[in-house]
Amino acid sequence: MIEIAPGVSIDESEISERFVRASGPGGQNVNKVSTAVELRFDVVRSTLPDDVKRRLRTLARNRISEDGLLLIDSRVHRSQLDNREAARERLIELLKKAAIRPKKRRATRPSISARERRIDAKKRRGEIKSQRRRRGGD
Repeated sequence: MIEIAPGVSIDESEISERFVRASGPGGQNVNKVSTAVELRFDVVRSTLPDDVKRRLRTLARNRISEDGLLLIDSRVHRSQLDNREAARERLIELLKKAAIRPKKRRATRPSISARERRIDAKKRRGEIKSQRRRRGGD
C-alpha cells in the first residue's frame, strides 16, 4: 500500500508500468535498453474516495484518457529504476494535491468604514482628475 494522505492510500497493484525506449542522448544504451517508463493508473477503478477522484480528474485533465487512465511518462534519467521512481513520485504528488479538500468560502461583506474609505478615495481621485481638465474660459 502506498500512503497518500491520512485515510487515503492506493494499492501497488493499481499501478501498471510499461518500459519503452527513450530518445535522446545516451549512445548505444538508447538503442538497446528500454529506460523510459509509462506509468498507468486507472482512476475510475481505483480505491480512492469519489471526491479525490473528482479532484484528480480536474487536476490531471490533460493526462487522463477517455477510459479514465492516468498516464505519466518519465524519460528524464538514463536508468530504468530512476525513471520508475520519478514517475511514481509524480503520481504520488498529484494524488496528494487531489487529496487536499478545498476550503469552503465564507461570504463576507465589507465593513461600513471600509465602504466609506473606498468612496472617499474615489472622490479624492475624481477631484484630482477634474483639476487636470482644461477650463472652458481660458
